[in-house]
Amino acid sequence: MIKLFRNQDDYIAQKLDAAFRLIDFSFDELFQSAEPASFLEEQIVRSSEVVPFEETAILETHWLPPIGQQEIWAAGVTYYRSRSARMEESEQSGGDHFYDLVYEAPRPELFFKATAARARGHLAPVRTRQDSDWDVPEPELTLALNSAGNIFGYTIGNDMSSRSIEGENPLYLPQAKIYRGSCAIGPCLLVADSIQSDTRIAITIERNKQQVFSGETKVSQIKREFSELAEYLFRENEFSSGAYLMTGTGVVPGNDFTLQSGDIIRITIDEIGTLTNYVE
Repeated sequence: MIKLFRNQDDYIAQKLDAAFRLIDFSFDELFQSAEPASFLEEQIVRSSEVVPFEETAILETHWLPPIGQQEIWAAGVTYYRSRSARMEESEQSGGDHFYDLVYEAPRPELFFKATAARARGHLAPVRTRQDSDWDVPEPELTLALNSAGNIFGYTIGNDMSSRSIEGENPLYLPQAKIYRGSCAIGPCLLVADSIQSDTRIAITIERNKQQVFSGETKVSQIKREFSELAEYLFRENEFSSGAYLMTGTGVVPGNDFTLQSGDIIRITIDEIGTLTNYVE
């Protein structure tokens, strides 16, 4: 397993015990490689510059999302909790049965989430829509897929969502999911062959220095196989620079909760780390 971070100065670094090794390549090169792990190992061998932690403003201010030109997509209704939440928010519009059908259907729900330019990184601000009054973050394990559609890594995704807009009508999903400041990934890209089924996905939300929500789930609770989600994303589609795919959420705050400006969202996934964002 190798953790890669992207600096504000646009260099990529491998995290070591007490330092970072600077590596001269781009995320696009990594995602376009037929064998990303082998490509990465070759780049590490060629790298020599190592920067101690104390000589950098690491992790607190200077790391961008680990992305080049990859598109970010997302899967929905992959957890039972997500199914229930979507049915609850859409009940009044009569759209609740659609989510029940999607949960059981052979074809998963996949939707576009963000371009690389719209992705936010660790400690960057995320937003709620001004025309929405019911908004939540969704903590999601996110797959890194190379240009051939093969999974080679993992990161943390924050899929910001307007439950009021999506609940009004399921056809409003793009407006509920795609807007300025609606997507964050990071703090790093974990390059690894697989991730354990008992991997924990946890979230806390802090408001005025008080915790107002917390929850967790495990990767084992995802209904669909990662390979299945990847195959459907690449079916009749192509991604020359690869893609990121959020795998859905198993943690959704209750119907009486909505985000407020100033809230601090922390999403932790075992082995990857913690992605922290605040709400503008």
